[in-house]
Amino acid sequence: MDRLRQRADFLAVANGARVTSAAFVVQSRRRDDDGPIRVGFTVSRKNGTATERNRIRRRLRELVKLLDVISMRPHSDYVLVGRRAALNRDFATMLDDLRSALHRLDRQASKQAKAFSSEVDTGSRKENASKQRV
Repeated sequence: MDRLRQRADFLAVANGARVTSAAFVVQSRRRDDDGPIRVGFTVSRKNGTATERNRIRRRLRELVKLLDVISMRPHSDYVLVGRRAALNRDFATMLDDLRSALHRLDRQASKQAKAFSSEVDTGSRKENASKQRV
């Protein structure tokens, strides 16, 4: 598992799917390459002073370390956006929140894949109408 470090990577993930929790927001994006899972962490200034932001970031990093890699999709990028509630929230609760957030992201991705494959199979309305006439 690698870290996201460049701004362009963070911006690309921001356009992907997202799931919110009380202590953080998880954003994800599937990549086309065969690289490892990459994870990035960000905490905005509105969450407190530098020491508080660093503590939030450290707690989020520890969550990802304790999480089993099986929960994350291969060839994907994830960004955890910390919220102020991450300072005081119970760590075990945050770990459960992260697991459920990743599960919800998986369900979103599978729904989108099914919707995309059904659109490809059916074609346009005009094509379907001509198929029915024949």
